Amino acid sequence: DGVLPSHVLDVTDRTAVDALPEQVRARWGPVDGLVHCAGVIQPFVRTSDLDLATVERVLAVNWWGTLYLTRAFLPLLLARPEGYVVNVSSMGGFLPVPGQTVYGASKAAVKIFTEGLHAECVGTNVHVTAVFPGGIATNITTNSGVTIPMSDAEAAAMATRLTTPERAARDICDGMERNAYRVLIGRDAKVMDLLYRLAPRRAAGLV
Repeated sequence: DGVLPSHVLDVTDRTAVDALPEQVRARWGPVDGLVHCAGVIQPFVRTSDLDLATVERVLAVNWWGTLYLTRAFLPLLLARPEGYVVNVSSMGGFLPVPGQTVYGASKAAVKIFTEGLHAECVGTNVHVTAVFPGGIATNITTNSGVTIPMSDAEAAAMATRLTTPERAARDICDGMERNAYRVLIGRDAKVMDLLYRLAPRRAAGLV
């Protein structure tokens, strides 16, 4: 009917999230999959310099938002002939990044939660995949209220190394079709994943 199928809500509002599945089902029909990628980063400062309000916001969006949405939609997905849950963690969820320690901790929680959910759903009709993006050309810094001090030349150089959102979306869909356990997005995520497996301390030092 030409209407964009969207529902705007605060993922940290548990009451709103709990009401969402029925709103979606009533408007658009049965739900077969959830791809959750809402997330914010923190200011690039050390943990000791990070105010607790920011810590709580990062954890509320990245961790609690993931948990709320997954729990809300899982019963609907289990009732379908086949269902899918995709939760987006981050390269920072397996590789420590100085100045993003709380963000990384929240995404590490998403990693373990999603992998645990995968194990719990074995033998059911629901498939579960964890996604680990590297740098993606989105507005996450602006949307998080964070600025990264750099020159125009540095910003242009960084932009050439970022994965486009369209490519990231294709990689996620490809992973769902393959029923992948995990999906790494971007050359940076793939390289650092390999290095971190081989020599975690050395890989962390490179970052």
